[in-house]
Amino acid sequence: MPISRRKLLQTLGAAAGATVLSGFTDASENYFEDIPALDRHPNFVKPARPVTVITLGAGNRGNVYGNFAATYPEEMDIVGVAEPIPIRNERYSKKHNIPDANRFDTWERVFERPKFADAVIISTPDNLHYGPCMAALKAGYDILLEKPISPSEKECRDILALAKKTGRIIAVCHVLRYAPYFVKLRETIQSGAIGELISIQHLEPIEHIHMSHSYVRGNWHDRNATNPIILAKSCHDLDILRWIVGKPCTKIVAMGSLKWFRSENAPAGRTARCTDGCPAEATCPYSALKIYYRERQRTHVFDLPEEKEKQGDYILDKLRTTNYGRCVYHMDNNQEDHYITSMQFEGGVTASFSMEAFTSYEGRRTRVMGSMGDIVGDMEKFTLTDFRTGKSTVFDSSVAGDMHAGGDWRLVRDWLQAITQHNPALLTSTIDASIESHVMGFMADKSIKTGKVKEVKV
Repeated sequence: MPISRRKLLQTLGAAAGATVLSGFTDASENYFEDIPALDRHPNFVKPARPVTVITLGAGNRGNVYGNFAATYPEEMDIVGVAEPIPIRNERYSKKHNIPDANRFDTWERVFERPKFADAVIISTPDNLHYGPCMAALKAGYDILLEKPISPSEKECRDILALAKKTGRIIAVCHVLRYAPYFVKLRETIQSGAIGELISIQHLEPIEHIHMSHSYVRGNWHDRNATNPIILAKSCHDLDILRWIVGKPCTKIVAMGSLKWFRSENAPAGRTARCTDGCPAEATCPYSALKIYYRERQRTHVFDLPEEKEKQGDYILDKLRTTNYGRCVYHMDNNQEDHYITSMQFEGGVTASFSMEAFTSYEGRRTRVMGSMGDIVGDMEKFTLTDFRTGKSTVFDSSVAGDMHAGGDWRLVRDWLQAITQHNPALLTSTIDASIESHVMGFMADKSIKTGKVKEVKV
């Protein structure tokens, strides 16, 4: 895999004494960020016309995928949007020059019209994936479906069955499969470079503020209204483990709890909201005033006005009126804040996965153990040590630009290619491939409730 000279020098500096594989090139400094570099792939075909797409849900993920069209209009053209929040609908329509006739306040209204595009992006909330997906399949659209497929195992299987019946292409947004880091990691393991794969240890550090934002105060704080956190956050991880191992998971067991974000852990004198004069606000790491107002972290959820001078008062109003301003110790949250899962795969390979809220950092960490070597990685680079020679090899595929190590837009491009060439084999995260990791998640959730090892049957 090509790598820039700058990255090579960084790797050599960070891994003194390690041997770095040959084969590095003088490629552009932005090789991994430069999506057109993927045109070199032998399966890439320049489209005769852009794939036309309707976006259902113009929130964060809808914009991440839709932005590909703004940058590469010759490949994708956003021609419609369904979004109930007016400011999001307006901004998305303006960005993509969507005519008024193709703007809708709900996804249902899209399907009141005859088919008017090639495909749809479904980036609605988790519990609103099933309805639009089934409607899109019946109407003849190809689909880019944000994960998780559905909060219900039955609904996941219903979508799979209808996709097979209609022959439409569904790409599930397991974007880590498209990240150069994980692509190279899987390729290295399956090449036999560490001998026979024995076991994997995988960590997802959510980062404490991210946890409080999304799974205590945010849209996913209630597992019953959305998804259990093993699916809402970590179906990426179950999927990447299944993909790397390359064999079916046969058994899974899980343990965890909501330990910290509970009323009994609230500081003395706490108030219902951080804006109410809480005496602990100045020192609390989860202060909404600190996170959203003073440091302006994660404020995209507020759909801020464009005028900078208005943003401060706007944020304060949101902190006084929405869950984002409530005390994290007195929310109606029920998602586990630490979670461990053990898996056994066909052939005896084992994997342990740990999802942890209480870290100061993000970025998945992975350790892979083989009969002839091991691998230690951090989602930017990994080091392979060969037991036979004692030498270490560093692979660096650091990527800037998105939170998924460069996987977001690579998924979009492969999806567009699959549609253009009428070939779902160009995708790795097809609906068929994605069902198994979802079933693993459903079984893990059953295990954590019952305390029993669960069999995984797809």
